Amino acid sequence: MKKYYTRACNFYYGETSKDLIKKKISLPLCGNSKISFNKIEIFTRDKKKISSKIIDINKIKKQKTKIKKKILKDIKLITSKRNFFSEPQLMGILNITPDSFSDGGKFYKTDKAFERINLMIKAGAKIIDVGGESTRPGSKTIHPKQEWKRIKKVIKYFKKKYPKIMLSVDTRKSEIMVKSIKYKADIINDVSSFNHDSESFRKIKNSNVWKVIHHMQGTPKTMQLQPKYKNVLLDIYDFFEEKINNQVNKGKNCKKIILDPGIGFGKNLKHNLMLLTKISIFHSLGFPILIGTSRKKFISQISENFDTKERIGGTLSSVLFTFSQGVQVFRVHNVEEVKQGMLVYKKLLDQ
Repeated sequence: MKKYYTRACNFYYGETSKDLIKKKISLPLCGNSKISFNKIEIFTRDKKKISSKIIDINKIKKQKTKIKKKILKDIKLITSKRNFFSEPQLMGILNITPDSFSDGGKFYKTDKAFERINLMIKAGAKIIDVGGESTRPGSKTIHPKQEWKRIKKVIKYFKKKYPKIMLSVDTRKSEIMVKSIKYKADIINDVSSFNHDSESFRKIKNSNVWKVIHHMQGTPKTMQLQPKYKNVLLDIYDFFEEKINNQVNKGKNCKKIILDPGIGFGKNLKHNLMLLTKISIFHSLGFPILIGTSRKKFISQISENFDTKERIGGTLSSVLFTFSQGVQVFRVHNVEEVKQGMLVYKKLLDQ
């Protein structure tokens, strides 16, 4: 059976975008008139065969009935306003772990953790993602009690200190999720997409929190052992679609979903590049997109001899590239530098 996918492409920005929308030459992306598109890429998947073509939006009506129906349905979701922040935002990473791949042990003590939070908020982060268990490639699972012991003081006092900042909790365990929601967590960020703990989604599905649907092939311990896909872009799209249809829609707050394709989580360099270059395909699912490229291995694989410890240059490049495709949330370590880069890049686009 054939399946069709729609990806918005050929983007315009700022005043040019607004003008083209008024003239009905382009369509707003995610309800934002400052970024629009006038072409779409149509993927056709027929068993093992995959093909694609790019057409102007004014030629949609000329497509065959079945394809046209699918495209028009997708366009409605692509252009719909997202019920999140009106502008793209930075999610600052706070790993309260001894073994995270780039900053393990740095913010293990509570005073150091809050010092780091203050700096990230001052630098422009509107979301802070707190994690007590490393999910780096090859990492092992820790007991929920140990994980909670690491993060409880930060979680307990976070909203009292920063009521206007969103608190995201990076965990795979239902026990941690429930406790975090009790202390007014805004986002549950589970890299296993609620598969690690069979009770996790059931326990929080009706909670008024944003839930990150994150793609990972395998587990942190096994995910980088020769990951394989039929087509990484369309396979992950199908994964998201299945999650939304069969799991997410069963909860009361089914609209509060964020999609994260999981860069580096069970993907090789080729997979990561495909996802980043065509990430706008996920807009046709109708939810905000989160991307986490900060300090990831793919940056060193590309830069080779020019790799650096914090990989700020590679992180910023990937953020700006996906920002230009309408991604709404960027999970980063170096908030100050990325914020500066986004402000300058946005100003240039708006001219």
